[in-house]
Order: sequence, then structure tokens, then C-alpha cells
Amino acid sequence: MSSLNLDDFTDLIERPDGGVRRDAEARRERLAVPPGSLGRLDDLGEWLAAAQAAVPVRPIERPRVVLFAGDHKIAELGVSARAAGSAVELVREVLEGGRPVSVLARRLGVPVRVVDMALDCDPASLPEGVVRHRVRRGSGRIDIEDALSPEEAEAAFRAGTAVADEEADSGTDLVVLGDLSVGGTTAAGVLVAALCGTDASVVTGRGGLAIDDLAWMRKCAAIRDALRRARPVLGDQLQLLATVGGADLTAMTGFLLQAAVRKLPVVLDGVVASACALVGQRVAFRAPDWWLAAHDSGEPAQAKALDRMALEPLLTHGVTVGEGTGGLLALPLVQAAAALAAELPERPERAERAERAEDAEDAEDAERQPEAGPGTEPGTGPEQEAAQER
Repeated sequence: MSSLNLDDFTDLIERPDGGVRRDAEARRERLAVPPGSLGRLDDLGEWLAAAQAAVPVRPIERPRVVLFAGDHKIAELGVSARAAGSAVELVREVLEGGRPVSVLARRLGVPVRVVDMALDCDPASLPEGVVRHRVRRGSGRIDIEDALSPEEAEAAFRAGTAVADEEADSGTDLVVLGDLSVGGTTAAGVLVAALCGTDASVVTGRGGLAIDDLAWMRKCAAIRDALRRARPVLGDQLQLLATVGGADLTAMTGFLLQAAVRKLPVVLDGVVASACALVGQRVAFRAPDWWLAAHDSGEPAQAKALDRMALEPLLTHGVTVGEGTGGLLALPLVQAAAALAAELPERPERAERAERAEDAEDAEDAERQPEAGPGTEPGTGPEQEAAQER
């Protein structure tokens, strides 16, 4: 029997510090720039302060992109513009610096970590640091079979939590989470449709490399068939991931939940990360308080998932490429919010009023304290004198 109990995350995950957020809001009221004039940057700065439990907020100095990689055999049905089993090509291009995420990461000085969970290739063809968490070679065809066995699902979930611990322990202060997959958006659509109670057509998108109408119909049919297999296991989130998710999606869900346990903020990139976050919300309702939605990719399943979690995307640029690109585009916005919240000066008159208010509170506290009198010192009160007479 598995020793993994997802219900434990409900108790382990706390919300960001509400008291610190109120302190951050109060400090914002005293800044030289009028409240509200910075738009969502104000809210972002206060969210970061609560997540860090620090006022003023600390700058984001050690962000990292983490990409979970895997192939999905559902791609054999022609639901993706990429050939089934070709996710390894994306991984190699990222490692060699030729993908959009690689270019942006270089420009921003952000390291990129790739974690192979189920690539359909010889593990010897990739660096050891990439493949050491691999669970299997390609996740199962979810319209007719489970994506993973129960043992593989547990191993993938634990791998995701281990990666989150490694990042937190290494000093990473914010993660951009994305995927490198072929067929992953189909699995994500199934998860979102199952958890939101919608039909396949409502969540079926065109994917990162847009598919034509015929491929869209095949994808819609695949999601419909997989949904029939997903609905009976909705009460068990790990079994749901094993049935219609995949090794990469299961690991991402584990990563998100453990990151929330470790109080490590995460920026969600696209539809796959959003689907995993929705599963994570079902496991622990406080977990989404630690996540930001980077952008609106135009995928209907992503919009559905973010709406269910009440997460509003930071950007709407129509970026569909995936692989953490949209998350990296949003990162400078988050860093700007932190810098503004920390470095903008306070208005002198507002700072003085705040100091006077604090002094008044201290004075009131002092008045409420009883003054020590002759009969109140230790050993000199009436009770002690009576005891001595006896």
C-alpha cells in the first residue's frame, strides 16, 4: 500500500502571512506615489511581501525556470502538430540555447532546469542531471489505457516534490514553471474538463504549434474518450493523474504542492501548468495563494482552470509557444513590483503621521500597565504578610 497521502498537504500548506500583507498595504499608503497609480504592481508587491513575510519586500534575486518534460502516446492519434515522441527535440534545443525560453533566460540571467519524466528516447542521449528522475518512456495513451501505473504515479509525484525541495534548499526565491511535451495539452484538457465538469469541446485548444481543424476534431474526440475514463476516479487526485495525466503532469502537481509547503512562489506558464495547479487546488485549497498566472495563452482549458482558481493572468500577449516563455515574459513585471514596493520613498508627512500614531499607541499601552506600589513588590503584599504571621 502506498505511503503517500495527498490529504496531508491540506494541513501542511498555510496561506501567505495576512498580517504582513496588511503591513505592506499600510506602507503602500505612505509612499510618495499615490495608491492605485501603479495598478496591479501594487497588488503584486503586497502579494510578494506576504509570501516572503517581509516588509519592505525583498528583491527577486534568484529566480529559476523549471521545465518538466515528457511524451504522451495520445499524440499518436494526430492531436498535435508535432510528431509523437518528439519532445526530446524540444529538450535538446532548450539545452543548446535555441528555443525562445533559452533566449529570454539568457537575456534575464535566469537559469533553466529541465527535468525528464517520460521522454520517449534513450536516457543516455541526455545529461544525467536531466534524466535522473525519469519514471518511464512515454506516458500511456489515455483514451484507452492509463497514463501511469499506481507505482509510477507515486514515483512521479515524489520526484516533483523532491525537485521543489531542491529548489527551495538552493535558495531559489521564485520559480517559473512550464513543460516540454508533445501531447501534454491534450492531457491537460482532460484534467480541466474532468475537474470543471465540462464537455471536451469547451476545453479543446489548438496547442502550442497550432493544429488544423481536422486535427482539432481528433483532439476533441481523444479528450472526450479520455474523459469517460477520468470521471470515475475524480475523488482520488493521484489516481486521476495516473489515469489521464502523465508522468510530467503528475510531477508538476507534486512540485506545485511542495513549493506551497516550502513557501516558494511559483509563476504558472501555460495550459499544462494551469491544469496541474487545478489538480493541486483540489488537493489543498490554500495552495493557489502561492501561485501567479503569467499570461493568457489563448487555450480554453487554461482560461477555464484560471477562472476556477480565481487567478488573473498578468499578461495577454497571445504567446502560445509554451516551454516557460510566457512565464519569463511576466518575470520582469514581478521583479519591478518588488523593486517599487521596496525602494520608493515614503512621503515625509505620511511617515511622520505613522510615527505619531505608533507613539500614541505606545503611550496608551503604557497607561494601561499598572504601576508598581509599596504593597505590590514580591513578598510584601497582604497575602505574603499573612503567610509570615502564620
